Amino acid sequence: MNDDRRIDIQIGQEECLARIRANPLNVEVLAARYGQEGRRASDALSEDSIHERLETLVYRVLSMRRSVRPPAEALAWFPAARVEAMFGHLARVARTSLELTYHLCIHAPEILRHLPDDEIHDWIVQLLDTYDRSGTQGGIRVMQGVADDARTLRERRCQVRFAEVQPVLESWTIGLAGRGLRLETDAVIHTDTETLFLPPFLSQFPDPADNFRLYKAIVAYLWAQTWCGTWREPALVHLATYPDSSRALALFQSIERFRLDARLATELPGLWREMRRLAGRESLSPSWRTIAERVTRPEADAALSWALVAELYAADVVPLAPLCYQGDLRPERVAEIAAVRIARERELLHATLAQIVAEQAVGRRSPAGETPTFRVDPEPDDDWPDGFAFQLRLGDQPVRSIPATVQLLQSIAQDFGHIPPEYLEAAGQGVYQRQSVQARDDGAPTHAPDTFLYDEWDAGRQGYRKGWCQLREKDVHPQPDDFVAATRHKYRGLLKHLYRTFEAIRGEERLIKREPFGDDLDIDALVEAHADQAQGLEMTDRLFLRRRKLDRNLAVLFMVDMSGSTKGWINDAQRESLVLLCEALERLGDRYAIHGFSGYTHTRCDSYRIKNFDESYDAKVQARISGIRPQDYTRMGVAIRHLTRKLLAVEARTRVLIVLSDGRPDDEDGYRGDYGIEDTRQAVLEARGRGVHPFCITIDDQAQEYLPHVFGPAGYVLVEKVGKLPLRVSEIYRRMTV
Repeated sequence: MNDDRRIDIQIGQEECLARIRANPLNVEVLAARYGQEGRRASDALSEDSIHERLETLVYRVLSMRRSVRPPAEALAWFPAARVEAMFGHLARVARTSLELTYHLCIHAPEILRHLPDDEIHDWIVQLLDTYDRSGTQGGIRVMQGVADDARTLRERRCQVRFAEVQPVLESWTIGLAGRGLRLETDAVIHTDTETLFLPPFLSQFPDPADNFRLYKAIVAYLWAQTWCGTWREPALVHLATYPDSSRALALFQSIERFRLDARLATELPGLWREMRRLAGRESLSPSWRTIAERVTRPEADAALSWALVAELYAADVVPLAPLCYQGDLRPERVAEIAAVRIARERELLHATLAQIVAEQAVGRRSPAGETPTFRVDPEPDDDWPDGFAFQLRLGDQPVRSIPATVQLLQSIAQDFGHIPPEYLEAAGQGVYQRQSVQARDDGAPTHAPDTFLYDEWDAGRQGYRKGWCQLREKDVHPQPDDFVAATRHKYRGLLKHLYRTFEAIRGEERLIKREPFGDDLDIDALVEAHADQAQGLEMTDRLFLRRRKLDRNLAVLFMVDMSGSTKGWINDAQRESLVLLCEALERLGDRYAIHGFSGYTHTRCDSYRIKNFDESYDAKVQARISGIRPQDYTRMGVAIRHLTRKLLAVEARTRVLIVLSDGRPDDEDGYRGDYGIEDTRQAVLEARGRGVHPFCITIDDQAQEYLPHVFGPAGYVLVEKVGKLPLRVSEIYRRMTV
């Protein structure tokens, strides 16, 4: 066949379309490329009907220079069922971008040529993800590489994707000791001591279950580097002493693997056995066996590993090949991240100690010239690096442990193995203020907002839009008025009832049946035992009732809708409800937090801090509740994902997320209707999968249309009138958490 007549339909290249117009595909070319032995499929659609449907789909972006006739000619050689399926994919992409759909029409024959029907769906998901990140040109590059993608997809039958297991891995990572670690994807496995970088997918083993275990093994090994002190020694300083720094680093990695494996065998024995199975058998030379024996002793540390590097380097020993879960070491990146973290945590600890000094000074006078001194006393604790925790003391008095302070000390101990003495100096009042706050335009102080990226579920494509939502944490601007006092006065009769009710909950007991001993006889168990005895069976001895006081080990986070639709009575009712809840919960003693949410498109989602778990219900929190004001739109899914993460960081047996909202999900950039509802539902399912119990309290009259689908038939309650909201919220809370 003449090479000039071999036309490749490639997307986005004007010269390709020019060649198609100048030398259109004839029957010989189509038969060679798409047909079966030179014949069309017996049930193929006609070229004209395909052309008409393609034009109908993308007519808005067609022009004199653009035509869908060439792909229609090519598609006419495929079976009708495959072409119909491709029209379904085209319609799906058209809901996102007509420009992208036009290019997909041009490439449709090549896609059908290279990909089997059951793999096209996943390929389309990848195409749309790329479009979200890189626009039309990124999508064009994906389509041009469809042949390579086909080979990749064939390898993915046994593959596990990070996006599929990310919620499970994140939950599992939270359970590991030490500083909070983020999970992100990268082509190379490594850690910078704050983020664990994992492959976007794993297909190393034929069994997908083993590939998931490999993900856990990688997370565990990278965590062990941060927890067990791999980076406490200045790696760049050590490497600078060797002519071949890359070989020295490879030797260090080989040595550290034995040390970290020994620590993992102690910390996570079950997973470590799986890691050894995944790694397979390994034959070690005598020199490496000796090294392994020396670094697996309990007292071994990274300093010993670097000393052994010098011995092996001088002896010209060859480094070991990395195991499947090891990845690379990136000392430059670690040094960069660690330097920023160490400076930040030192200043933060100084500020924290200054705040402790200020709190201790309230109500008592210190002698003139007295300088407050802090110290830490090591105490055995397996949950801390090197098996020792640190009890912070101010003078001779122990300082009450606050989770945030404990986590800060723990992170510092990971970097140094101890708390350096120079860290235990309280910052001056002026330093503390400069580091803690920034100035607003109106002169009022406010915290600088943190920014987080979250995926968003696109039901139309049945996949996530990766990193689509940008969420910023903000503080509600406090309003130091008399709103809380006025609410207490308005509901003073109800408050007395709430106090009695919640105090009764605090003292409630649970009746446990069929116990071997107890406070009273269990009549039901006694009747069953008598019946067993009458039939000649052995009678049980579990015939008693026992009363056990309820253990309310729970954490509750209230997620308050601050969208513009809450303006007026709704906003007042929400704020009054929060005041009544806080007043009652202070009597009950449950841990609780309050955050608001709103947003304007996926690039500006906001979470408003009203009360954190470690804050007391004081004048500041009351002023923030008073300062709750309507903002923008109701982008609910990203807020649920963000606040679920906050709940998971709290130690509690039961975690509850209560949503107070006046209506359905809605936002400016298409986040409404089925799209917003399905994303919110997916966020609720994600939260439940991670052990959080979401519940919605709404005043939307049309809630019955969508809330059973989003939260489940028992996962929401409708308050018919706005004015009844404060009266019902406390009652609903009591019913949910008892």
